[in-house]
Formats: sequence, structure tokens, C-alpha cells
Amino acid sequence: MDLEELLSIMDRAAANLAKLEAVWARASAFVPNSPARGSNPEYDDHCRAWTDLLPGLPRIDGWTITDQLPDIDEMGQSFIDYADIGELPVAVWEAGEKPAKDLADYRYRLHRARRKAVAGRLQQLQAQVEVALPNIIQDVPRASRERLADPSVKIVTSAVSEIERLLGDTAERKGRWADLHRHISFGEGHDWHDIAEFDWPSIQPDIDSGSLSDSDPLPVPDLDLGSAAAGSLTGKATIALPWDRLNDDKFERLLYDLLRDFAEHENVQWLMHTRAPDRGRDLSLDRVIRDSTGGVRSERVIVQAKHWQKRSVDMPAVAATVAAVKLWEPPLVRGLVIATSGRFTADAVAWAEQHNESGSAPHIELWPDSRLESMLAQKPHLAAAHGLR
Repeated sequence: MDLEELLSIMDRAAANLAKLEAVWARASAFVPNSPARGSNPEYDDHCRAWTDLLPGLPRIDGWTITDQLPDIDEMGQSFIDYADIGELPVAVWEAGEKPAKDLADYRYRLHRARRKAVAGRLQQLQAQVEVALPNIIQDVPRASRERLADPSVKIVTSAVSEIERLLGDTAERKGRWADLHRHISFGEGHDWHDIAEFDWPSIQPDIDSGSLSDSDPLPVPDLDLGSAAAGSLTGKATIALPWDRLNDDKFERLLYDLLRDFAEHENVQWLMHTRAPDRGRDLSLDRVIRDSTGGVRSERVIVQAKHWQKRSVDMPAVAATVAAVKLWEPPLVRGLVIATSGRFTADAVAWAEQHNESGSAPHIELWPDSRLESMLAQKPHLAAAHGLR
């Protein structure tokens, strides 16, 4: 099915759901919570409206709302009957709560279905924007008042509009969406710098939440883990990871999640406009350092991801990254982490060690694939979440 066609159906289902929620909000005021008899003409009209609207909710994974609103006369009589026998009217209370629970269940399923539908396209659009943004601001002065007409401008503008359409109401807009649209509208050089540096990084979590919820499970086989663990097991465990499953963007996202999972790392964020010679994106964080006397300090650290599978990171690449760090100051950068899914050449390692021995800032940490695999062995949930397990 065409994506736009499916989204249109989902939009109509969401509109019908909102109408049902409005009907129930009015009808629920008539639902008794104590012994009573009789119905109400207004409530009866709400019941008819509910019935008329139910066909507007298509099935989701084989389920939809089919129950009518409760008969309030029968509910009132049930309260009387339970009072006569001296029992709590639990079943009656549940009947009065069921419409609200069904509505919440359907909305949850609808949001989940939409996330599944748009996840792949959202990733494509994010990748397009993250390639186009550096091209737009390349060689454009930070304070430029010139309206830019780079071909990449149209790519970003179109992608942002489509992202809004795909997200719908599945994601809360916590990022700088209003600023993003305002800067796109003005379109001057300084606006695009703001988009790259502030607006786009701020909406990334919103986009991610629109494509994958914390409640969406990773696929697992149908087996009893206890029985499997008690059986005869063969083979051996390994920390090696299939890095070729990731592209550049997914490797950077894995690194971002890994950095955030360490307690001593605070304010982990993307540095969107690309400074590095290989156009890889940088991240920054504040590393909190505590000593045994109770002293606490933090240092700013820049992290660069290099998803290099076909060649090792050599000395010129490390030196160029160190030089580019100065572009992120102030504040002073105390540490630099270069993380690669491959390896470093011997001359790169020797150059970094010599640099660190000189005492010059920043202190360089080289994280090859083996170092990342060791870290992820301690955080297997991250490796699994990113498709490496």
C-alpha cells in the first residue's frame, strides 16, 4: 500500500477516535456510581452517536472497539443488587470504566502502527538532512545575511515538511520546531547556521520517538529462557560485533546512545555542522570527575565517530581531528575521543601518545572496534537495540 494512502486512513481513524472520546467525555457524566434506576434521553443520544462512530475505527492487528456504551439503567440496578447481597460491585465499576480503557487501548495501538509505518522513511529523511546541512553552510560566514539558494536547501525544506507529516500526533514536539520553521522561512546564511547548530539537533529525539517507542519490543524467538538456559549449550560467547550492519548514521547513533549510558557523562549532544575533513559528525559531552576527597569537576570532551571499515584511521586523520577541535572552543576542550568501528594505524597510536605526553590539550583517547566491543559487552541492551546482537 502507498504510504500516503495508509497515513490518510490513519488520520481519519484518529479523527473518528477523537469524536468517540468526545462522546464518551459527555456520556460518562451520566454513568451511575451508586444504586439508581432509569436512563436519560441525552445519554441515549450519546449511545447512538457512539454506535454510529464505531465503524470508523479500522481493525489494528485484528482488534477494534466493538462494545456499546453500558446501559445505565442496568448498571444502577446492579448497584442495588450488589448492595442487597453485601458484595462490592467490582464488575459494575469495570463496566463503567471499559469505554475509556478501550479508547486508550485503541489510541495506543494506532500510534504504534503509525510508528511502524513511518520508521523507515523517517530514517531516510534524517540521513538526507544530515548530508545536506553541512553542504548548505559550507563556506558560508556565520553572520551572513544572504538568502541561500543552494540545491540542498530544497532537500532540507522538503524533508522537514515530510517529517512533520510522518510524525503526526505520535511524538511530542519538545525540540525547537518553531525556530526551525522560522529559520527555514527566512533562509539567510545565519539562519542555516542556527538550523545546523541548534534547531536540527534539538528535534532529533522527537523524530526518534516518532519512529520507535520505548514500549516497542525487539524481535525474540518463542522459547522459554529458563528451559533453554538449563539445557545443554554448545559453542562459546564472543564480544565481536558485526559492524558492517551499520551505516555511518547508525554507527553515530549507537555511539551517541553509548555515551549517554555512562553515569559520568552529562549533556551529551550532537555538534551538527561538520568540521572534520571526513565530514563525520562530532558530539560533545561534559565528563564529571570525582575524587575520593569529595571534589568534583567536569571537563568538556569532543567525540568523533569514524565508521571506517575498509581502512584504518591513520595519523593525518587523527592530527586533522585534533586541529579541528579548536573550532569548538570556547569553552576549552580538555578531551578528544576518536571512536572507530575499525582500527588505528601504528603511526596514529604513536602520534597520539606523543601528543598526550607533551601535556597539550586536548588529551586524546583512541577507541578502536575492540574498545567499543568491550564497552558494549557491559551494555548488551544497546548492542541489541542497534541490531548488533
